[in-house]
Amino acid sequence: MTVTTGEGIWVVPPQRAVWVPGKIRHEIRMSGRVVMETLYLSDRALHGLPLDCRVVAISPLLEQLIRRIVAMPRPYPKGGAEERLVGVALDEIRTMEVAAFHLPRPSDPRLRRVTEALFENPADERGLGEWAALAAASPRTLARLFQRETGMSFGTWRRQLRLQRALECLAGGESVTAIALALGYDSTSAFISMFRRHLGRTPGSYFEDEGRDSRPG
Repeated sequence: MTVTTGEGIWVVPPQRAVWVPGKIRHEIRMSGRVVMETLYLSDRALHGLPLDCRVVAISPLLEQLIRRIVAMPRPYPKGGAEERLVGVALDEIRTMEVAAFHLPRPSDPRLRRVTEALFENPADERGLGEWAALAAASPRTLARLFQRETGMSFGTWRRQLRLQRALECLAGGESVTAIALALGYDSTSAFISMFRRHLGRTPGSYFEDEGRDSRPG
């Protein structure tokens, strides 16, 4: 599952969730078979909760709490077991661990020309020097803009884009070889090595280990 806002893109792998604060316009795109369970929180329940989007890890306890809560009657009775369950879930949500599946979207128009082109073709191997003409900025300015607006170097941002696209394609059932070629890698082994280095397992085993569904909270 991929969530897009004006500020960034978040890929939500299995056993993760995405936190989206209220009044943030967003788009959700599914890749492959997905089961989605959603909690909507009132304003009075938001104390101590994040003000920005983020992908978070879901504990086994919170997963079961979400399943119980979405099955409860609406509105649920106050002062009973249901309200206590919601209170525990809110405590768990406040301690969720942030997972690194965020790709920031810059606002500077020069940088947007580069990033939008890479969104269209993540396999593009051009370096900052070659992107300078499209951006109407010097390579040094582009490098500074990437760091200032995304908190990443150009190379790190492009690698994160490729990892996100790889996760989407894997969820959609594409082969590892096809994904490697589509993302511009010279060999399947080079792609597998990069994937395992940054996500801790091979592309072929990623969804087998994690399960096949994602659940946003």
